[in-house]
Order: sequence, then structure tokens, then C-alpha cells
Amino acid sequence: MASYSTNYDNGATRLKLFGRGQRSVHAALGGGKVADLLLWRNKRVSGAVLSGVAVVWFLFEVVEYNFITLLCHLLITAMLVLFIWSVGAEIFRWTPPNIPKLVLKDSTFRELASTVHKRFNQFLSLFLYVACGNDAKLFFLGILSLWFLGQIGNYINTLNLVFFGLLCIETLPFLYDRYEEEFDDLAGKVYKQMRRTYRKVEADVLEKIPRGPVKEKKKA
Repeated sequence: MASYSTNYDNGATRLKLFGRGQRSVHAALGGGKVADLLLWRNKRVSGAVLSGVAVVWFLFEVVEYNFITLLCHLLITAMLVLFIWSVGAEIFRWTPPNIPKLVLKDSTFRELASTVHKRFNQFLSLFLYVACGNDAKLFFLGILSLWFLGQIGNYINTLNLVFFGLLCIETLPFLYDRYEEEFDDLAGKVYKQMRRTYRKVEADVLEKIPRGPVKEKKKA
């Protein structure tokens, strides 16, 4: 969602995406490990996540693996590697496998759950606000966007759509943070064009729709 003021057309205020006002992109995304991941502050971790998503997509979509089959094959491979490593360690005096227990910190789960909960509440509040007709522009834009996504769903399967969405989540915030001014300028031009179009539709169509008489509220 974009943040803007009514005097944007006069060039007084620059359009800010993600509804962030004057905050940085990192702060708008939560300012934690999730923001670091999306903005590639740790390139190894972000690259590993993106590579993992790409590998999963390749195995399911291109190789056409079944989930259960893939899981079993991965476990078989892990067991064989550990078995060969253990036997080889006794014969060739290698260092035996010492796999530490992988324990994720509770703070990681809490932070992830808090971020997801916060974003879901923001989305739900905005959805209810728009669906109740409080903002006609966002209402028609939402209807159009959902219809467009529904049409895309007819031609792209769910796995490809999810992969494309994750790819966008992993790349677009990073690109926007790097080329912020260019994106803001482009968003400003698009926003102004949308405002002109809406005003034209409002003048030619919406204002001509007959409305019933407005009842005056009774004073207590």
C-alpha cells in the first residue's frame, strides 16, 4: 500500500510505497531478521533460502516428484551418507560423524509468529475497511486486482504461482531498497495517472448514478 498526501500532484510530497511514510524500507518490513532476509543484509542466508525455494520448485514442477517420494528419497540418501561415513571412519580412521542437535531458538519462532500476526492483522483491517465501502477507489482497485489474480490462476498452477510469489518477496524489497528514488518516481507517475482516470470515471459514470433522498438524522 502506498502512503501519500493530497498535495502530491503539486510536487510537495513524494509517494512512498509500503505505507511507510518517512521510515526506511528495513523499518517498514519489521526491522528484524525477516527484514534482513528480504533485503539481503546477510547474502548467504538470503541466497540459501532463494536457492532452496528454487530447488523445491524444480523438483516438484520439472522433475514432477511426489512430496512423500521426495521426502523418502532424501531420508534414504541421508541414512546412506551417514552409514558410509560411520563405516569409513572405523576402517580409514576418519573423524566419525558428530551431528549436533539442531535446536532453533524460541525467539526465532516468536519473532516470525509476531511478524506474520502483525501483517495478517494489518491486511484484515484494511480488507474490512475497504470491503465495507469506506474507500471507493481501493474497493474497485481491490475487485479488479482479485479478478486479475483469478484469471492468472486459470493459466498458472498453484505451485508456480507460489514460487513466483516467493521469488517476488525475495527480490522486490531488495530492488526497491536499492533503487528507491526510481521506484518512487515511477509509482508517483502511475498514481497520478490512476487519479486522473478515477476522476474521469467518477465524473462520467459515478456522479450520474441516481441516488435516493438522504434522510436527515433525528436530533435527540
